[in-house]
Amino acid sequence: MARDVQMIDQALAEAHLPALLMSLIHITGDASLLSDELKPAYDFFAEGRLGGYSQATQDKLRAMAKAAISDYMAGDGVLPPPPDPATIRRMMDFIAGVEVPERYVPLLMEELSLDGVDQKLPSWDTPQLKSAAAKTKVLIIGAGMSGLLTAIRLQQAGIAFEIIDKNADVGGTWLENTYPGCRVDNPSHLYSLSFEPNHEWPQHFSTQPVLLKYFQDVAERHGLRRHMRLNTTVKEARFDEAAKLWRVTIRRPDGAEEVLTANAVVSAVGQLNQPNLPNIEGRDSFAGVAFHSAQWRGDVDLTGKRVAVIGTGASAFQFVPEIAPKVADMVVFQRTPPWLGPTPNYHDDVTERERWLLQHVPYYEKWYRFWLFWMMTDGLLDAITGDPDYQGPPTAVSQVNAELREMLIGAMALQTEGDPELLAKITPQYPLGGKRSVRDNGVWIAALRRPNVHLITEAITRITPKGVVTADGTEHEVDVIIYGAGFKASDFLRTFEVHGRDGVELHDQWKGDARAYLGMTVPNFPNFFVVYGPNTNIVVNGSIIFFSECSVRYIIEALKLLAETGKSTLEPKQAVHDAFNEKVDAANRGMAWGAPQVNSWYKNATGRVSQNWPFRLIDYWNATLKPNPDDFVIR
Repeated sequence: MARDVQMIDQALAEAHLPALLMSLIHITGDASLLSDELKPAYDFFAEGRLGGYSQATQDKLRAMAKAAISDYMAGDGVLPPPPDPATIRRMMDFIAGVEVPERYVPLLMEELSLDGVDQKLPSWDTPQLKSAAAKTKVLIIGAGMSGLLTAIRLQQAGIAFEIIDKNADVGGTWLENTYPGCRVDNPSHLYSLSFEPNHEWPQHFSTQPVLLKYFQDVAERHGLRRHMRLNTTVKEARFDEAAKLWRVTIRRPDGAEEVLTANAVVSAVGQLNQPNLPNIEGRDSFAGVAFHSAQWRGDVDLTGKRVAVIGTGASAFQFVPEIAPKVADMVVFQRTPPWLGPTPNYHDDVTERERWLLQHVPYYEKWYRFWLFWMMTDGLLDAITGDPDYQGPPTAVSQVNAELREMLIGAMALQTEGDPELLAKITPQYPLGGKRSVRDNGVWIAALRRPNVHLITEAITRITPKGVVTADGTEHEVDVIIYGAGFKASDFLRTFEVHGRDGVELHDQWKGDARAYLGMTVPNFPNFFVVYGPNTNIVVNGSIIFFSECSVRYIIEALKLLAETGKSTLEPKQAVHDAFNEKVDAANRGMAWGAPQVNSWYKNATGRVSQNWPFRLIDYWNATLKPNPDDFVIR
């Protein structure tokens, strides 16, 4: 305890002050702290943890916190009665720095979870539901984040399940992507399952090994491994109409095939797991070593090598600064530059003092996560929504979009001072939000400014045994080519066949344009569910874990609907499915990523945005609370 008291001053110097203030209300019971003097005012480029407070206000707040926390730790550890609902509502507005729209409150209360109750926990507690659960089996394809989440919720409902995964371990994308510098672009304290918080994140944005261990630990804690078949691939899923069952053909590690049966199938294979190799003339003729960043060759020593990097997307943005200091020479081939979002703490450690606050100060962790969630919810969505009356250049879709564009260019200009040619090369000529942006703490531009790194914007015409030839006729001779060209994101579920009613194959029905109702269910495919399916990707608002939690709750509730009605199967009505997709398409056309002048992996071969959710998080949350029986054909 003495050490904890000594830690207070050090910890408060690094505290997120608005979250700390919310904690003080819990500790003291004094709601008068919600004063105009202490109300935070956030700035897009400023450090959010300081709340925009003057130094005098920071000092005052830390002094109050020191006294309150010291008294609490010296006392009996009993807190005053919790704030009443009206005060909690005011606290939400206060830490958000704006008046939170009323329609967000139920969602935010669920995320805040002050009482520690997991509101997404399945409730299958009646004799009828328990009996139905005991007779149900679900097959989950994929042991990444969404597959593990699905398994946990099924287990909590008492439903039998098996998990099939092609890899040797759990983790999905965090198992497969091992390139140097690989890390998440959501804050660590938000990029975690809502019911599995972690106070021990070593960095504010976690690296691949840390995230892999997190999901491995989740699998262990919930006893999921005994339900898994690893190193196993799914060849085909076929619906047996007579038996009202799915028959799934798998290929075991020994190469033999086996057919499994299940009442329902959940595909949790994700979108970003099929590496894309660009169709460049002579690609296979290169005499050196070539590989995709998602298939990183750890056995290849890049020290002193001449390296070509093709692509400047999210993966290249992370690995180029890591390997640039060790290679002899690097040529980075850029087709379109990404937007850089200023994130000064992108590589920063979570200090011992910050972890102490999360572990020991009552409710601090809750409100800190709440702040992260709110700031990433829908704040930037308006800025990337097109204004049909906007008359400006095609590099923006609205006046707000244009203004934010100039702010970001200004931030890049500070990093490229004295090198206007580089600034011109890395300035996107498409609207902010049109393509995936990346988090920037200065290391990308610093890497490009190294004397051994050369950014090439000339188009690639072909690859030769010696290297890469560009449109100006230059042959760039290299020893290694690394493709940072992303994934075949629009080829949903392409790794196996899915046959529904009357034998119709899912990909034949889609015809290269994947669609699903709420991203999860498809007409003609009873009891077949998709997590992280079509139009459930987010660009600037929220975490994919949030979407997966919403989707899995909906899937469990759909199975519950069958149990309650005594029916066997459900699938969305065609009219409901079509109306939903028409609404999504219309909204996507109005977003920066749907603008006609923008090409990106968000659009499929037909030009339709098949990836992104164009509405607000609250809209998906509301839509997935519980399935509407009228939306489905239930048999």
